[in-house]
Amino acid sequence: MLGAVDGDARDRAVGACLADRHRAATAPAQAPLLSASGRPRAIAVDGKALKGSARLAATRRRLLSAVTHGTIVPLAQVAADAKTYETTHFQPLLAPRDLTGTVVTFDALHSVEANSSWLVETKRARCLAVIKTNQPTAHAQLGALPWQSIAVQHTASGTGHGRRESRSVKTCGIADELGGIAFPHARVAIRVHRRRKPTGTRETRKSVYTVTSLDAHRAGPADLAAAIRGHWGAENSSHHIRDVTFAEDTSTVHAGTEPPRAIATLRNPAIGALKTLGADNIAKTTRAIRDQPERALPILGVTNNPDSYGT
Repeated sequence: MLGAVDGDARDRAVGACLADRHRAATAPAQAPLLSASGRPRAIAVDGKALKGSARLAATRRRLLSAVTHGTIVPLAQVAADAKTYETTHFQPLLAPRDLTGTVVTFDALHSVEANSSWLVETKRARCLAVIKTNQPTAHAQLGALPWQSIAVQHTASGTGHGRRESRSVKTCGIADELGGIAFPHARVAIRVHRRRKPTGTRETRKSVYTVTSLDAHRAGPADLAAAIRGHWGAENSSHHIRDVTFAEDTSTVHAGTEPPRAIATLRNPAIGALKTLGADNIAKTTRAIRDQPERALPILGVTNNPDSYGT
């Protein structure tokens, strides 16, 4: 049955349902392009491998998803069979969505000129792209900016997961008339310097460069830091829940092309429905529903007596 269902149609239906839930739960009444925090709405694009789906000559299936920042909800998903071809699915993943004014964040794999130009010129969105050595010219230009003479503009620190981490942010405007950066629509360059100290090991330091099409007067250093952190949060939270709570990486469903993808898709409405209801601990909530399955009915809107208990 799962193999007979159109996977793209199933993903579109699930994404539309979750988008409606997310909009109802987070949209301010008078600012449709802003999140509840007052910042522009943002979504993260990221890929994930279904590790347990590899068998014999069949490689592991891969999925490319668009996930909201803040309240983590998967809005769209497409199949991407090989990591090297994820970039070809970037535009088809986002094409059906209205992205006007939305900030789209993505990692270095998708930081190609065609994606940035398409987002800004066709979809009227804003982009925030990580630049690494796969874009050698832009990466070298960013590294050559006068970062030493720029003061730190935002800092944040925290502890968790057995480590202590601090991040400092510097930004630098990019002037097209002075040559700009070899990446389209780059208005501001950001350098995030991260210091990480896992318990019992030595401290590590790393700098990451990012560019954005947002104008400096529309997004300050704290806003840009929040967007960068939001991308990492969306990536880690979504994958962590799917792998740890729903045991996605250990799932051995592998027959055919569609069943592994279908099972992965069915995890999205489970996570998204609980997240939009405010569940902080998905594992705890899932165990409560397992013990009393009738709790799932009002969450899914099956009964006439909606109740979010169990979240």
